[in-house]
Amino acid sequence: MRVFSTWACMVLLFAGTALAHQAGTPGKPAEKKPVAGVAAPEKGLDALLESKIRASWEAFKKKDPKAYGEFLTDDYHALEANNEGEQNKWHMLREVEHSMITDYALSFFQVTQLGPDAAFVRYEAFFKFPPKSAVRFEKVMIGEIWVRRNGEWKSWRYQETRVK
Repeated sequence: MRVFSTWACMVLLFAGTALAHQAGTPGKPAEKKPVAGVAAPEKGLDALLESKIRASWEAFKKKDPKAYGEFLTDDYHALEANNEGEQNKWHMLREVEHSMITDYALSFFQVTQLGPDAAFVRYEAFFKFPPKSAVRFEKVMIGEIWVRRNGEWKSWRYQETRVK
């Protein structure tokens, strides 16, 4: 039995070495092959979605529901850190007019393309509220799914998580 175990280990060792040698030569990385069913990242998508997100926040800050609504799909849903549960597009458009955000800063954008017409965007937001507000500042991590519909990228899902 011990001899069989030794031989089995040696076969696995040589098979692993042979596979590693096929992957690439020393000092030279293996060639990356496209994975079936996964789209190649769209050039400029990171910058495009970041600019759309920044413009949507600017519309929100200016309390312009019409401009803000242009960035959302009709079946948009948001889950904010305000403990109010899931909210649809129409609820969010009403909220724009009553927003207490006086300023904001967005940073650390990361875009992951999920397919030819979908991407996940993660970023950090720092909100500033009026001086007499119960909460003066708030930091949240935001995740959004953006989809391309009729040739336009729009936000489809939004979730924020408060950071202490």
